[in-house]
Amino acid sequence: MNRTALTSILVVLGLAAVVAYLTLFTVFQTQQALVLEFGKPKRLVTEPGLNYKIPFIQNVEFFDKRLLDLDSGQQEVIAADQKRLVVDAFARWRITDPLLFYQAVGDERGARLRLGAFLEASLRRVLGAASFEAVVRDKRHALMQDITKQVNTEAKGLGITVADVRIKRADLPEANSLAIYRRMQTERQRQASEIRAQGEEASRRIRANADRQVTVLKAEATGESSRIRGDGDAEKNRVYAEAFSKDPDFFSFYRSMQAYEAALQSADTRLLLSPDSEFFQYFGDPAGRGPGNAPTPSEPQAAPSEPAPEEPEEDAGDMEQGAVPDGGGVPQDTAISTDSESSPEASSVP
Repeated sequence: MNRTALTSILVVLGLAAVVAYLTLFTVFQTQQALVLEFGKPKRLVTEPGLNYKIPFIQNVEFFDKRLLDLDSGQQEVIAADQKRLVVDAFARWRITDPLLFYQAVGDERGARLRLGAFLEASLRRVLGAASFEAVVRDKRHALMQDITKQVNTEAKGLGITVADVRIKRADLPEANSLAIYRRMQTERQRQASEIRAQGEEASRRIRANADRQVTVLKAEATGESSRIRGDGDAEKNRVYAEAFSKDPDFFSFYRSMQAYEAALQSADTRLLLSPDSEFFQYFGDPAGRGPGNAPTPSEPQAAPSEPAPEEPEEDAGDMEQGAVPDGGGVPQDTAISTDSESSPEASSVP
């Protein structure tokens, strides 16, 4: 084969490849194609595979069959209760009629502009008729369904079907959020103060009740102790009286011993006493008969029937300073000095 024939074959193959490239086109599973002849639609290809067209006369427009996203961006909406909301929503849509879509908007860019306007208008209409609580909490799903229906109605003439509309965020503006946060904080602080006040009131009531019970218990205990102490003193006096009535000498001796213990208990034991004082009646005589108490044989005994002569009253000036009347076992003419700085002459016996 000469070179000229080989060149011709290569040229023919090249022309065939160019014609095949200009004539054949492939439609993928995620696409649908519209064949146009001089700008006028001729046929619609929705099945995937290899298809043909007339070169230089027909061209092909491809459209996506999958769900497409549309983000509306943040926008402010005034709710029915006059609260401003910042709403961020998005939509999912697909091209269901490529011919109508091509005639209405041409391509996806134009479709997004038109569909975004429909979505924003529907958001303002639906959310503007609902309250803040309904948008945020109570009827959010129902409101999104209403928005989807309205957008579908308006987008039907574009060959588009809106599958779903979702609200990503519906909050108050930042300034309003701060004000609401401060109001909520103030309300919580008020509730906390009220709860603390109620707790303090209950605490004081419990303390007052406890203090009252303590006072009552102390009073009852004090009364009971006083009664028991009185019974003990009465019993003690009864025992003393019974013992005194049985043996007066022993009782006198016992009381004198108690007087010695009380008088000689201090560190300074200097005493100012009369020599014949009854205070020392048990020092010289174990029987308790002091110098002035011992009977003499020469003295006649007074008759029991005769009354004893009255003793003349002593002048108050004649009594020694510090003399104590006889009674309860305490001797007469007894003066006890506990002054540690008394002079030695003060302890002399006159």
